[in-house]
Amino acid sequence: MSGTVTMYSTTWCGYCRRLKSQLGREGIGFDEINIEEDPASAKFVEEANGGNQTVPTVVVEPTSGGARVVMTNPSLAQVKQALAS
Repeated sequence: MSGTVTMYSTTWCGYCRRLKSQLGREGIGFDEINIEEDPASAKFVEEANGGNQTVPTVVVEPTSGGARVVMTNPSLAQVKQALAS
């Protein structure tokens, strides 16, 4: 499994905290962007989610040549699967 993971989140999001904890336990590194502090990222999240600022929104860019994957509130298994593709 290799690639980059970017999580768009907020400080108050319980689903974000849970996924961050799960990724940490699995040793999966990620970059986190707080959409409340970055208007451009908030706009990206809105575009990815039909106009809603739904978090966590996760972007996985596999290094194995697979396609970029954008997911809303994914499970740990979904993130791992996207990294493996």
